[in-house]
Amino acid sequence: MSPASPPAPAPGPGPEALRALLPSDPSSIAGYRLLGRLGAGGMGVVYLGRTGTGELAAVKVTHGDQADQAAQAEFRARFRREVEAARRVSSPWAVPVTGADPDAPEPWMATAFVPGPSLGEAVGAHGPLPERSVRVLGGAVARALAAVHAAGIVHRDVKPGNVLLAVDGPRLIDFGIARATGETALTATDMVVGTPGFLAPEQAEARAADIGPAADVFALGCLLAYAATGRPPFGTGALDALLYRTVHDEADLAGLPQPLLGLVRQCLAKDPAARPTAEDVAARLTEDAPGAAADWLPAPVVATIAARSAAMLALPDIDATAPGTDPAAPVGSSRRGFLTLGAGAAVLAAGGGALALWNSRRDGSGDGKTPAPAPRKTWAVGVLADLSGPAQEIGRAQERGARLAVERFNSVHRGKPFTLELKVSDDRGDRTGALAAARRLTSDPSVLAVLGPTSDDTGIAALPAFEEAGVPLLTTSAGYNLFTLRGVAGPANTTVLRAVPSHFMAGAFLAWSTTLLPRVGRPGVLQERTDDQYGWQYVSGARFGYRQAGLTPHFRVVPGRATDYRSILGEMIDAGMDTYVHCGVRSTAVLAARALDGLGFTGARFTGQHVFGTEFIEEAGAAAEGWYLCAPVIDPVQRAADPRQKAADRKLVQDFVDIHRKRYGTAPAYYTGESFDVVNLVTSWLTARAALGPLTRKGAWEALRARTHTGVMGGYAFDKNGDLSGVGTFLYRVRNGAYAYLGAAPAEPAKTKPGET
Repeated sequence: MSPASPPAPAPGPGPEALRALLPSDPSSIAGYRLLGRLGAGGMGVVYLGRTGTGELAAVKVTHGDQADQAAQAEFRARFRREVEAARRVSSPWAVPVTGADPDAPEPWMATAFVPGPSLGEAVGAHGPLPERSVRVLGGAVARALAAVHAAGIVHRDVKPGNVLLAVDGPRLIDFGIARATGETALTATDMVVGTPGFLAPEQAEARAADIGPAADVFALGCLLAYAATGRPPFGTGALDALLYRTVHDEADLAGLPQPLLGLVRQCLAKDPAARPTAEDVAARLTEDAPGAAADWLPAPVVATIAARSAAMLALPDIDATAPGTDPAAPVGSSRRGFLTLGAGAAVLAAGGGALALWNSRRDGSGDGKTPAPAPRKTWAVGVLADLSGPAQEIGRAQERGARLAVERFNSVHRGKPFTLELKVSDDRGDRTGALAAARRLTSDPSVLAVLGPTSDDTGIAALPAFEEAGVPLLTTSAGYNLFTLRGVAGPANTTVLRAVPSHFMAGAFLAWSTTLLPRVGRPGVLQERTDDQYGWQYVSGARFGYRQAGLTPHFRVVPGRATDYRSILGEMIDAGMDTYVHCGVRSTAVLAARALDGLGFTGARFTGQHVFGTEFIEEAGAAAEGWYLCAPVIDPVQRAADPRQKAADRKLVQDFVDIHRKRYGTAPAYYTGESFDVVNLVTSWLTARAALGPLTRKGAWEALRARTHTGVMGGYAFDKNGDLSGVGTFLYRVRNGAYAYLGAAPAEPAKTKPGET
């Protein structure tokens, strides 16, 4: 708004992760009947396959739309290397290869299917493992790594998602980036390969010549710490922050059982030569192998494995596929959401491919016999929001804005060929259920675009559903950079349109806002790590902003659990701080506000999006008075009364305020107007697109990205990456216990000191 490689899926998630085949998917590959999709990412799609004798396998195939890539020698070499690496490993604790053909038109590889959760899934759902479980886990994975290293290979991506849990022990999977010792890399020498947070320092610094078996041992140490504590030892958040901590900081091992502490610390030594070998680790984790018993795992994890194993019995039978049969045709009915036939008409699986297939047959083309279906009379815009969790105030405001926009569309376009519905899915602010909440929308073929998510965490967790289905996702509140910035080696964003600044840019706008004030010479910038990715990105943006302004701030980083803000801020004042910038969440901003009041600090105090809201004023009380806050939203009531706006613009906003009052009985809350605008951007595209022929999801993201739109809250346009063009950050000050709207944040540092805004 302006006044500016996903990891390859683990070949063993349970059936609840199994999704129906898309119309573009094959029905069988090299004797494996394909039952559904386990996931997509990295180099291809992973299917659940079954042999003629009933054995299940995870079948990894290059993407259907990557045929050109598969023809490239480099790509085939990479796939062939993965197959060869996996075949050279002989260990009961590594998933074996059961078949492969790197030279097929679409290269494929099959591995044994493990119906248990990954370590990451298990810890995320049930919490840290007890010490014995960690010892069994570590011993088995260490033995698998010993076999990997004995085969002359370095795995290079040992992480919770690449360890599957079965009743008879864990399994190490995914040799997609494994590399033979001494082998020349197929990737650039300065490219970081692996998963941040589970990389050795030599990997984090891309020192290719130093990456050997010891790097896997470092990752194993990270894995053991994660399993025992439930958190990565170097935290979470932005990529550059994780890499920096891995190289320079000590691991956070609080809560690790004392008997494991010494071994894990040795595994996490910065110097590769100081780490034990995988064989040494296996010998020191002396628990016996679990055998056929499941008592090495906590009961809730065993129950998950049992449920997934039982669900395998409900998979469809294998039916012969006649030549010319639609590859999306069913293989039987089941509660897994496979395609079903009824009354002679195919009920197509949801998703971009199925929707495109429906539209391709509207004219009766295809098999030459299918009658043209009647045009769809109702389409939908979805809302994925936190309606009952920690950010429900924002989520409900977003839903109301979207609903008003849909009602406006139907009112204006009454009698047109179709009507529009609003379909809402509550993610509850819980990342563990966000993907399922997203799929409730993306699996509905009537949904053409979705407003959401409310928060960063739920959005990142839900993103795969939108990428797989080809449904555009437009956010008015999530600023995490990875929604649109996938990295040099990752795929380009073709899914998200971010109608708010990234946290990095918001941090820069925040820094530039402080330069509007006189006598700002030594800002104090505090990063607290409750929401690490948000705080780090804000600090990085502020660092950039102050560098542009020619100022040298005093930076301080504190743990999220810190409470003694009087001492922390007292040290910053002693260091010469004349302006305070808080890069953290609301609860710690309240502590900072009270501490600064108690210390008699008279300088200006600034903070950002995750503090902005009525709760900060309520909780900080008098200590909030005078604070400046930057947020990606405008108060519609204050905008309607702003004399700086043109009369026509003020009337437009006032009409929106009046409509909201009539519909809901109150003035619109923050985020309502922006959500109303963004959904109106979608409906304006629908109106134009419907005049050209049948609606489909295909091309929707690119068409929306190319649009410009003027709404009640301002103008919207997007750059080639899907990020908002322009500023999109607005400045408020707390006056008399309320937010006073000051206007848009500056797009560059102030060149003069004109006095307080």
